[in-house]
Amino acid sequence: MYDIKSMTKKELEQLMEQLDQPKFRAGQVFGWLHQKHALSFDEMTNLPASLREKLAGECTITRLEICRKLVSELDGTIKYLYTLPDGEHIESVLMRYEHGNSLCISSQVGCKMGCAFCASTKAGFVRNLTPSEILEQVYMAAADTGKKVSNIVMMGIGEPLDNYQNVLRFLELVSSPDGLNLSHRHLSLSTCGIVDKIYDLAERNLQLTLSISLHATSNEKRSEIMPINRRWKIEELLEACRHYTDMTHRRISYEYALIAGVNDSKKQAEELAALLHGTLCHVNLIPVNYVREAGYEKSPKERIFAFQKVLTSKGINATVRRTLGADINAACGQLRREAENRN
Repeated sequence: MYDIKSMTKKELEQLMEQLDQPKFRAGQVFGWLHQKHALSFDEMTNLPASLREKLAGECTITRLEICRKLVSELDGTIKYLYTLPDGEHIESVLMRYEHGNSLCISSQVGCKMGCAFCASTKAGFVRNLTPSEILEQVYMAAADTGKKVSNIVMMGIGEPLDNYQNVLRFLELVSSPDGLNLSHRHLSLSTCGIVDKIYDLAERNLQLTLSISLHATSNEKRSEIMPINRRWKIEELLEACRHYTDMTHRRISYEYALIAGVNDSKKQAEELAALLHGTLCHVNLIPVNYVREAGYEKSPKERIFAFQKVLTSKGINATVRRTLGADINAACGQLRREAENRN
């Protein structure tokens, strides 16, 4: 069976040729899937009944189900727990800003990266999401709220660059002029640092914003909390980031989760400033979310702002992430863990 929502327009043209249909039918099908968001082939009323029957017999239209929906009374943030066609679960979070709605989406069911402070990895890795399952998170949030998704953040469950080919296909589909037509400049991809894929992304020059989960200033400490650092050291990661900036001229955002007593000292702030000196960057300081199994606590506010002050005094642009959806535990991974525990 073809996953028809994961197919490009060119692939649909090839499918139409196989089905002895004219080429223009591909554009009609693509429009039904990515503009009108048809849930069945019967809805595609400008297609011949015989073609609709053939498509139904050979293709599936991916559809997610909202399993749980939590709405923050503080700021309107919405957290979705979705059930996938095979019964697995993923999450996405819709955040409301003055400049529009940002949707944080997942790229995998679970995660194999093993970052010590992250809830997404605690339930283990199950599988990659298909392009259509990644895309459907965007379509479902827009349909449920009736609001346009202005920005997409690939920072939910999973490591996007570990599902590289499917993520590339998602990026192609979401930016298609015949679909959502969302510019890559409105899309941010967060990675813990899969260096070879960063080099490949740089060569593609897609103009998306690259966010690097750094979280430590020494290889010893980063390897302790982020196993990926045992494969690619900080120096190798930052070299790849400099290449990305040279090729794309895009500023890189470095994510730094502040953990009390682990990576939040003045000395570590100075080390971070030295590592990033002279690069086109922004540092996003994040009060770490509490995960019971990890036992990490977030840094006190005064320590967070002292860390920020050190960075800005050294010429590094740094901001403290605004906490949204605090009353609904909007950090990714927690709802999925609850669902898996119930199962």
